[in-house]
Amino acid sequence: MQLTLKDEILQRFLQANGEPISGQQLADEFQVSRTAIWKHMQSLQQEGYTFETIKKRGYQLVAVPDKVDFGQLKQLLTTERYGQQVHYFDSVESTQFVAHDLVRQGAPDGTLVIAEHQSAGRGRMMREWESSQGKGIWMTIIIRPEIAPHQAPQFTLVTAVAIVNAMKTMFKNFTPQIKWPNDILVNGKKTTGILTEMIAEENRIQALLIGIGINVNQQLEDFPEELHDIATSLAIEGKESIDRVHLVAQVLNYLEQYSDQYVKNGFTLIKKLWEESSCTIGSQVRATTLREVVEGEAIAITDSGVLEIRQANGVVKGVYSADIELI
Repeated sequence: MQLTLKDEILQRFLQANGEPISGQQLADEFQVSRTAIWKHMQSLQQEGYTFETIKKRGYQLVAVPDKVDFGQLKQLLTTERYGQQVHYFDSVESTQFVAHDLVRQGAPDGTLVIAEHQSAGRGRMMREWESSQGKGIWMTIIIRPEIAPHQAPQFTLVTAVAIVNAMKTMFKNFTPQIKWPNDILVNGKKTTGILTEMIAEENRIQALLIGIGINVNQQLEDFPEELHDIATSLAIEGKESIDRVHLVAQVLNYLEQYSDQYVKNGFTLIKKLWEESSCTIGSQVRATTLREVVEGEAIAITDSGVLEIRQANGVVKGVYSADIELI
């Protein structure tokens, strides 16, 4: 999705910070008729934007809808690629499914798929992910990094660092932490999951699909009772409603920065940032893999993103993929 005239009109109002803009001024600026401007204004109002008419001064934007709108998002991005192409849906089965189709159609690096609701959201190991309508961030970023296939799992860690730093930039009431390999916790409860999928040909990555699910504005009653002890939202922990568009923009801004840093300079800086925000390193953990259960102290991650666990007998075991429980 490129910016349409309607998006550009919206951006002008967002940039105006509440100051009125006349229809004639907009018509002159965009070189269209006042009737065309009026039609786009009507369309914006149907989408939930509220305008007041100020006599002899024009239209004033007084309220925006609570949705992840491309026009609002574009205003907040500092990226060159990530989020510059957006496919927005009110509801889909899964943003990952849509992203798979878009890769086959040649979607460029940084393409964003985002939805207000997912009917078949999923996490690692095909687990169901509850995707409440209009209360969370459910998105997939298509990236096309020049890396070898064996490096793909590290992008889960790159993404975790980006999300945590986006949250730290926006929120001061809590401190998010990373639980290896793909969860973001706040006060010990899960707020965010990351799902990285690879589409590859022989020894070449065609694309990575980075799925991100963030519980943003849910309240306790929005979660099934069985999740009350393990899941939370940013609004619950921060005790205030969160602007989802700003958070999406911050995540994309950091993700492009750290992705480019990783591809150019390797894992060293990302690893340092990851360790600074980890609640896994130094903790006693139980790692359940497809073959075994490993218990001990998580002591480090390697340069390839493998979690190292020192068992009770002193033997250090490397875990490549597992469910991790802090014990």
